[in-house]
Amino acid sequence: MDKMIDAALGIHSRALTVGAQRMEVLAGNMANSDTPGFKARDIDFRAVLRDEMQPGAAASLRTTHDRHIGTHSNATVEAGLKYRVPNHPALDGNTVDGQMEQAAFGEAAVRYQASLDFLGGRIDGLRKALRGE
Repeated sequence: MDKMIDAALGIHSRALTVGAQRMEVLAGNMANSDTPGFKARDIDFRAVLRDEMQPGAAASLRTTHDRHIGTHSNATVEAGLKYRVPNHPALDGNTVDGQMEQAAFGEAAVRYQASLDFLGGRIDGLRKALRGE
């Protein structure tokens, strides 16, 4: 059943997970823009999503019983988390560029919304197919 749902929804369900984690990282960068010595980080979205889609990835493991320990780890996302190369770091060692972070967050939000819209359309189509409309 999970394979059928994954096939129907495609890559977008995993794209939402990775996209949300990327927005968390970017928001953390913006929140620490005045923290001395803070190093800005970002997730290579395409590389992480490609790794998530590989057969046998940690995200594809599922629990089969309510009492099982969850198997999803953020290992793939952690591997894709990189320090950003600053254009002009501050004298206090902070590498956050507020405008660049806002632009990256805005782009990530648009991509996230696009995945949500696509999933909504797919779910509506599946619902209509089940009803026979």
